[in-house]
Amino acid sequence: MTMSSTHSVPSKSSTEQARQKVRGRGERSPLASVGLHLTLLVASVIAVFPPLWLVVTSFKPKTEAFDTSLVKDFTLGNYSHVLGETAFLDWLGNSLLVVGLTTVIGVFISATTGYAVSRFRFPGMRPLMWMLLITQMFPVAVLIVPLYNLLATLGLLNQPIGLVITYLTIAVPFCAWMMKGYFDGIPVEIDEAGRVDGLNPFGVFWRLVLPLARPGLAVTAFYSFITGWAEVAYASAFMTGEENLTLSGGLQSFVNQYTSDWGSLTAAAVIIAVPAAIVFGLAQRHLVSGLTAGATKS
Repeated sequence: MTMSSTHSVPSKSSTEQARQKVRGRGERSPLASVGLHLTLLVASVIAVFPPLWLVVTSFKPKTEAFDTSLVKDFTLGNYSHVLGETAFLDWLGNSLLVVGLTTVIGVFISATTGYAVSRFRFPGMRPLMWMLLITQMFPVAVLIVPLYNLLATLGLLNQPIGLVITYLTIAVPFCAWMMKGYFDGIPVEIDEAGRVDGLNPFGVFWRLVLPLARPGLAVTAFYSFITGWAEVAYASAFMTGEENLTLSGGLQSFVNQYTSDWGSLTAAAVIIAVPAAIVFGLAQRHLVSGLTAGATKS
């Protein structure tokens, strides 16, 4: 009997495929990499263009505000007009007062509330947390009328403390939830060791736990600051009279149905952005860790 054996000859396409490098998991092809970088480049341009054009426009004369070219006649007239011929400095003082109180009070209430819910069990704890969560679901437009009536009844319209209270209704619920998640990640043994050493519950919180929660406190402070610094609806509805306005409310006086001073508006917007950028720079190293802890440990 004759045994015949057949040898399979690899095809040309299979040989070429075998020669190609096997791409590992997560490794992108050159075409995909180019597409990704182009997408990121386009997204970066879209994100950077508006603030960049805002800065460019602030250095243009008022007659060239809508000129699509770059600055041809560089001028600081918009800035000098805003700082010297408007009530901008009064608005700045009002904003600093409101934002400072909002930040300090918001951080304290959020931290103490988050710690209490994280460490203690008491009647009404779960409804309290649900109430804090549900309050975030209401849009600002729905709350303006009831808050206005409440402030009017209490005589707090055109008062900085009234605006602070309304801003706390925005900042505290979110920050309390976040701080609760952050405190959940701090070992309970630290509290027990403090009580063994004779500290009362507030002493344990203030001297032992709070220093360990600095990233969470940084996020809480930053969120409270931005809430008061950039909010427009409440500031416009509850504060009237040029001397009582905050920065966000005062900006509307530059462009309204009667006047359109885009040069002053852009210059004021650039000045307003500087403190926010400084605060962000100071808090940025804590923001990622604080937000991550608050989001994953609650």
